[in-house]
Order: sequence, then C-alpha cells, then structure tokens
Amino acid sequence: MEKRPDHDMEPRHGGRRRNGRDLEDFFGLDVNSMSPRAQLTTALAVLIPVALAGVAVLTLFSSFWWLIFVFGWTIFPAFGLLVRGIAGLSEGEGRAEIPTGNSKERELLGALREYGELSPAQAAMETSLSVTEADRMLKELAEGGHLDVRVRGGGLFYSLWERDEGEDTGRLEDR
Repeated sequence: MEKRPDHDMEPRHGGRRRNGRDLEDFFGLDVNSMSPRAQLTTALAVLIPVALAGVAVLTLFSSFWWLIFVFGWTIFPAFGLLVRGIAGLSEGEGRAEIPTGNSKERELLGALREYGELSPAQAAMETSLSVTEADRMLKELAEGGHLDVRVRGGGLFYSLWERDEGEDTGRLEDR
C-alpha cells in the first residue's frame, strides 16, 4: 500500500503522545479530562488500600516485609495525582466555572497542535465540530493570518505557523 502525503497511516490515539507514551495517562486514565474531585478520589482509592496493606504487612506479617517494595511503587503516581487534585480544588474555590464562548475554537486549535496539520474533515473527526463548522473556522483563522494553508492532493490542509530557529518569540523574558 502506497503512503500518500495527505493521509496519515499511524493510528489515532486519545491523548497527546511523546516518544510513544500518552502524556496524561495514570494507570490508563486520562487525568486531564478528570475534574479535581475525581483526581482526588482516584488518588485516595489507590493510596488508602496501599497504606493499610503496608501497615498490615509490617505489623501482622513482618516476615513478608518485602511486599512493600512490590506494591509501594503505586504510591508515587498516586501522590502526584492527589496533589494535583488538591491544587485543582483550591484553585477552583470561590469562582464558578464560566463556560467560554470560544471552546470550539480552543478544541480546534488543540487538535491542530496535537496533529500538526488538519483538513476540515479530519478536524471534524478529531473534535465535536461538524465539517461545515470546522471548514468555516479554519478559513476564518487562515484569513486572519493565524494558520498556514497548504494544498496537497486537491485538498486544503491547515496548520499552525512554524517558528524559525532565529525568530524572536516576543516574550518579555527574552528582552
């Protein structure tokens, strides 16, 4: 089968990937889509049984002390998730979740960042937008100079502009 440049042969994955690993996976859970309360509950669901089992092993079955090392590794990612959940809860106190009017645009830009380049049909598959909505939004962003447009195989492909190595990023820290 010939690989055409306008078709991606690699399977799609749910999360962002780097070096073949999902960045937001925690024991198979997408923690970025979880609420802080769910993160806290998940972390405690791991930490409490591990801590109780550790105490039981050390007091009742002290000859099996080595089991602590077998299951103890789960404490580290669970503790990180616990801290993340607590931080999310404390961050959200005192303010209600305000629905953003540009959530569809954020979703589209997130898909562009994740996949690098999208056609309107691919954007519709990767987001909750329809093909018509994705096409309209991509055209508007391209007309505004926010996206790079390429024609390949008779189709339009949109991507974020790539930075040149020597290009000034415009950040205040650089000045």
